[in-house]
Amino acid sequence: MDLHHIKLTQYSHGAGCGCKISPAILDKILHSDLPAAIDTRLLVGNDKRDDAAVLDLGNGTGLISTTDFFMPIVDDAYDFGRIASANAISDVYAMGGKPVLAIAILGWPIDKLPAEVAQKVLEGARAICAEAGITLAGGHSIDCPEPVFGLSVNGIIDIRQLKQNSTATAGCRLYLTKALGVGILSTAQKKGLLKSEDAAVALKSMTTLNKLGEIFGGLDSVKAMTDVTGFGLLGHLAEMCEGSGLSAVVEFDKVPVISSVPYYLEHNCYPGGTQRNWNSYGQKVNTLTEQQRFILADPQTSGGLLIAVAQEGVSEFERILKEQGLSGDYLTPFGWLETKKRNDVITVI
Repeated sequence: MDLHHIKLTQYSHGAGCGCKISPAILDKILHSDLPAAIDTRLLVGNDKRDDAAVLDLGNGTGLISTTDFFMPIVDDAYDFGRIASANAISDVYAMGGKPVLAIAILGWPIDKLPAEVAQKVLEGARAICAEAGITLAGGHSIDCPEPVFGLSVNGIIDIRQLKQNSTATAGCRLYLTKALGVGILSTAQKKGLLKSEDAAVALKSMTTLNKLGEIFGGLDSVKAMTDVTGFGLLGHLAEMCEGSGLSAVVEFDKVPVISSVPYYLEHNCYPGGTQRNWNSYGQKVNTLTEQQRFILADPQTSGGLLIAVAQEGVSEFERILKEQGLSGDYLTPFGWLETKKRNDVITVI
């Protein structure tokens, strides 16, 4: 088999974070009538819809623990390893933490794809781990009907700097550090419609580490933070609102979006995960146009950070964004949080 002609996306029914189980079904899976075990050291656990678990080590430091894995969203094995690894490590950054160690999770159809292709996936993972300053220290692999890859990642955090998705306050401004649309572009790729320049844009977005999260962990003005992945911007924003007891207003024209997205929507390129997302939480959002729905509920793979910043800290926060190389739409908020006073959790204007 010619390794250069293998297209990984043809060996899986899903792609990237679009593989995630919908929020509605996840609610059923996580529901239990059994009493939850109480661990006083567990600062963040399964009772919260956050990015990672956090354990108090008793010395002012928290241990962040997370895992994430999915099926290929690109055809190239090396790039698949990079994307899956950046996505998994992001959960540590989303808590404001510093990643320290990674373990690989590999499922491989050994009767369909050569071991050499899996080797390329691991090489991509090692490259991203090195960029994050951590070691890929081991892992576990199984024979699997479809290719699956991801990481289990540990990080550390000064507990005073821990960021959660449920601690936002009314008046916070909302920021997003990566443009939306990679789910739409990945669907265009599977249909053979993706232009090479747009493939490069999507790849750069998905392989860029959310290192900014570690910086934001040190800012008291950052009241809540999460990363935007398979549930789309609206899904993760809804979790932030409900966890914090607030509502959100989103100014659609100010949301960062990959510029070519409208072109691909005209060609009916949107992932099935978009509709599953909307079916799960659409009742929490006011009436949207079809284009708004396809963009705001688009499943993101290795998406950006969604950050709620107190008004008094906006100037400092935007200065840091600029110093870190962000520009344009990223330097201004796309919405705000307010006291819950209506039926809709999120209003898009």
